Order: sequence, then structure tokens, then C-alpha cells
Amino acid sequence: MARPLRIAAVVAAIVVLWLPASSMYTLQQGQETLVIRLGAPIGVDDHPGLKFKLPLVDSVQYYDGRLQTLAPPPEEVILGDEKRLEVETYTRYRIADPLLFYQSVRTEEQARVQLEQLVSTSLRRELGKVKIQELLSPERGRIVSQIKQEVAQHALLLGVQVAEVRLHRADLPLETSQAIYARMRSARQQEASELRAQGAEWAQQIRAKADSERTIILSQAQRRSDILHGQADAQANQVMADAFRTDPGFYKFYRSLQTYGGALADSGATLVLSPDAAVLHDFENGPPAAKP
Repeated sequence: MARPLRIAAVVAAIVVLWLPASSMYTLQQGQETLVIRLGAPIGVDDHPGLKFKLPLVDSVQYYDGRLQTLAPPPEEVILGDEKRLEVETYTRYRIADPLLFYQSVRTEEQARVQLEQLVSTSLRRELGKVKIQELLSPERGRIVSQIKQEVAQHALLLGVQVAEVRLHRADLPLETSQAIYARMRSARQQEASELRAQGAEWAQQIRAKADSERTIILSQAQRRSDILHGQADAQANQVMADAFRTDPGFYKFYRSLQTYGGALADSGATLVLSPDAAVLHDFENGPPAAKP
């Protein structure tokens, strides 16, 4: 009998220790609890502290009552102008009604899945009505606000309050970006080729105009030079004629010297002449005396 009594005592001690532990639970700051009795929710509590429940009858479902962030992976969306965008969103939400939340989605993981579907559906619906230019304009704020309103309205049916829905990033797909870059590069290269061709044409026109002006200037300069040379020759001839009339002998002597200078300019350093050479006559006798 001693052994069964000891076993019963141990079991009784375990029950005595377990009953208080199973009848108490702690609610942390920022948490909300839903007490479920035999599968039926009976109450919601959001005040932190030590709480009590019926052991073996009541169970407690904990929920985070603070703002949470939902940031799903980027998804491809087709716009109203058939452009494709990779859009990344983030959503700020909190569990506003734990009882409705438990009845509709049960767990927070399931709630995140349904909320992600709501955001995706609203995003595709609204962006499918607009063009890419509108997303780059102040109209973007209205579009995002409309998405937020739709998501918040449907999320209330899940016991979730949506505080914010934003477009974190909206980029063209990599293939589209590369194709657009290639087209832009081709357009710039074509524009550069046109500018180079136009510049070459302008350069040719400028050179042709410069050559024409150069020819005209040279022609005018040559004409002016010929006129000045003619005038100079006429003045020189006049001077010569005046000198000849004044002193024919000296003029003849001067002309002889010019002739000698021209003849001897191309000769060597040494010139051999006979004493009676006519060339030496003027050097020996000098210019003829002027007649009184």
C-alpha cells in the first residue's frame, strides 16, 4: 500500500503545481489575447499583466497589436499603355479586431497571405488604368491613395486596419530597360551622325566661301599690284626721260653701269679682260663731262 500512496501523492503534487501554472498567463505590452473556451472565443484582452483562465478548458491566442510591415517580393504589372513595370510595395497594418481576425483568418501568417493578395489585386486594377507618364507626375499620389483605400476597405473584413500602402520601387523590367537603352543609344548615335554630316557640310561651305573670297582678294591685290607697278614704271620712265634730257652723257653712263652690273652678276669671282676692252673704258675715264 505504501507504493500506491507515494504515487498518488506525487500525482497530487504535480496536479497542485500544474493547476496554478495552467490557469495563469502573462500579457506583454503591445500584445492582444483572445480567450477561447472549448473552441469558442469568449473575450479579448489588450491590457498587459498577469491573467487567469480555466485550465483544460480555456486556451489563449496571442496577437501582436503593434503596427507591422508587409513587404512582398516585386511583381510585374501591365499598365494602361501596355508598358510593363516591376513594382515593389510595402504595407503598414495592425490587428484592429482580434475576434474578427480569429474568425476570418485564424493566424497572422494566413492574414499576411490574404493581405498580400489584396494589395496585389488592387495594385494591378489601379495601375492597369493609367499610363507610365501618370506615375511620374503628381497624379501618382492619387493612384497610391486609391490603392490604399481599396486595400483598407477589404482588410477591415479580416479584422485588420491598414495604415499605409506605398510604392517602394517601380522600375522597368531588365529586358525592357536594356531595349529602351539600346533605342536611346541608337537614336543618339543617329543624331550625332546627322550633326557630324551637317557640320561637315557647313565646313565645306565655309571652306568654299573662304577659297572664293581668297581668290577674289588675290585677284584684286594682283590687279592693284599691276596698277602700282605700271604707275611706278611710268614714273621711273619719266624720271629717266627727265634725266636724259638734263644730261644725256650721264644717263648713258648710268645705263652702261646697269648693263655691266647685269652682265657681271652671273660671272665668277675673276674676270679676265684685255686692256682695250670697251668695258674698261668707262671705269678708266669715268662719266663724260657735262656740257656747259
